[in-house]
Amino acid sequence: MFYRLSGVHHNSYKSDTKMFPVRTDRNAIIFLLLLGIAAPFLIPSLYLNGYILPWLIWTAAVLGLNLVTGWAGQLHLGYGAIMAVGAYSAVHAARFGIPWEFALLIGGLASSLIGSLFAFTALRVKGLYLALTTLAMQFVMDWVLTHSPAISGGSHASLQAPTFALLGQDITSDAGLYYVAFGWCVLVTIFMLNLKRTGLGRALVAVREKDFAAAILGVNSFYYKVIAFAASSFIAGVTGALLVATFYFLAAPEQFAVNVSIQVLAMVIIGGLGSIIGSYMGAALILLMPGVVNQIFSGVAEFMGLEMGVETLAHIPNAAYGALIVIFLMVEPLGLGKLYANVRDYLMVWPFDQLKK
Repeated sequence: MFYRLSGVHHNSYKSDTKMFPVRTDRNAIIFLLLLGIAAPFLIPSLYLNGYILPWLIWTAAVLGLNLVTGWAGQLHLGYGAIMAVGAYSAVHAARFGIPWEFALLIGGLASSLIGSLFAFTALRVKGLYLALTTLAMQFVMDWVLTHSPAISGGSHASLQAPTFALLGQDITSDAGLYYVAFGWCVLVTIFMLNLKRTGLGRALVAVREKDFAAAILGVNSFYYKVIAFAASSFIAGVTGALLVATFYFLAAPEQFAVNVSIQVLAMVIIGGLGSIIGSYMGAALILLMPGVVNQIFSGVAEFMGLEMGVETLAHIPNAAYGALIVIFLMVEPLGLGKLYANVRDYLMVWPFDQLKK
């Protein structure tokens, strides 16, 4: 069928640990990469920058949170605050005349510094207690943003982001901004794909499964928790800065409030903990599906001649969207990434699985 294992024979560790040991996976990735490059020529600008661009940016954020939650097993409810640190640091740096390349780096490093503080918390508490602690830090950051005019301009103010530029060239076109988001999402994806194959990735999984057992085996849980929070926070900081620079064009406190942290965590859970393809699917479901459900209900009501009030049309799609998420999690509690893996595993052995019946 599509996945053929009959021609895959590993005779060395190098071939067995390749990023894409199955040829179909590699071909699919190449096709999707080419499709992403050609997207500005195939998709209208309205959909490209209104749907695809934010989806790519939020997918990068989900991958960053998946690093600390899916791989290291540390429940994080303050990711929006970490993104805010990177966004405001990068915008202030750019407003001082620092090139955007360095401003993004400053935002990532500032977020990594603040995010590393969460690691020290993770050493003393875990599980729901860690979630509550990170949530408290999110509330602290919300208070700082709304009560520090020097940082955010005030509770109801916004901070205008300078025109985004790379290598001295202003990027203002829809296609240019899309390629910036696309490039960053690809870089984060490549990093995560390679992380799974390294000793660092295996150590993070060991800490996630049982940090005491990992310590007995010689895995320094303190070191790897700090690494996980720092790397995840760096991704969050750069992602938050790019979100402001390429999509919002201004920074406001409500853009990184507690509901944003919960939303990103929901993307991780629905997509699947530790799943890269699931991160893409979870971000798409949470971010894009509400608009699709609204259009479906509006179209059905118009086709059937039903007269629905504005309030009804506002609430019924939300209820259907919530029910859809519940159904997905009931069908596969491990997330959408596991659903994809189930289909892939079935196709790998088809039609030979029929022989056992």
